[in-house]
Amino acid sequence: MSRLLYVFLLLPCLAFAQAYPAKAVRMIVPFPPGGTTDLIARVVQPKFQENLGQTVVIDNRGGAGGSIGAAEAARAAPDGYTLLLVFDTHAVNHHLYKQAPDPFKTLEHIMLMVVSPSTLVAVNNFPPSSLREVVAHARANPGKVTYASTGHGSSNHLGALLLEQAAGIRMTHVPYKGGGPMVAALLGNQVDVAFISTPLILPHIQAGKVKAIAVGGRDRMAVLPKVPTASESYPGLEQVSWFGLLAPVGTPREILMKVHREMKRTLETPEIRKNLSDRGFEVIAGSPDEFAKFVRDESDKLGKLIRDHRIQVD
Repeated sequence: MSRLLYVFLLLPCLAFAQAYPAKAVRMIVPFPPGGTTDLIARVVQPKFQENLGQTVVIDNRGGAGGSIGAAEAARAAPDGYTLLLVFDTHAVNHHLYKQAPDPFKTLEHIMLMVVSPSTLVAVNNFPPSSLREVVAHARANPGKVTYASTGHGSSNHLGALLLEQAAGIRMTHVPYKGGGPMVAALLGNQVDVAFISTPLILPHIQAGKVKAIAVGGRDRMAVLPKVPTASESYPGLEQVSWFGLLAPVGTPREILMKVHREMKRTLETPEIRKNLSDRGFEVIAGSPDEFAKFVRDESDKLGKLIRDHRIQVD
């Protein structure tokens, strides 16, 4: 193929990318309204659409741990008008749900947007108040310490399994159908502990309704400066929630990079960064390649955990 012919064939694609977006962009949030992923979408949406120069419509498509919304995004036309904002379940759903799309064959990874360490919390009438005390209590009472999650294979479930593995203990899993019921169970003293996304549980910690035992990041959090990290007691034990942006596979790279650029500008806007920071999020805004590698590493690590524990969905 001559260089002139190649350029001629490329011109329509370049023109299309330059014109993008010419209509409203749909951002699928694969969870119901009111959750943490939905919260992030609504924090960034006004500024993101301003930067993009076109309306961005949030479309909540919950079910199967985010798999249903992800599958819809994967089936959409690869033209930049469908985006997908995912939670950390994105890295494990294909190990658990038949309807979950292969994240590496059907979707383009645009950006790891923000992360937030999970926090291990306990109800106030649970005697232990430190991670070492929780482990000692669990050792003395095998299977009697209960922990909540939003379902088999959820980040709450896997976080507790990582703690069991690191500390050599056994607890009892109590799954709930969503973050709301899980938090309600904790506030009602129906379970003892849970690993929960910090932004979701932070108001209840600050109100004294539950007590923070440990945070799952590498460093202590500014919003919870007195709460130690889990790795201070068990080096390498981390549990971090993360959120990222994707598009259907085949979306032109020029469009992907435009979306990346405008979302990065959005996240680095001082008021957006402060809003997220005050809620316990850390802005990452990394590159597409970094995000894809991050998801691959998470999938490999947690996929092995799922297989080793023979985790099956409800």
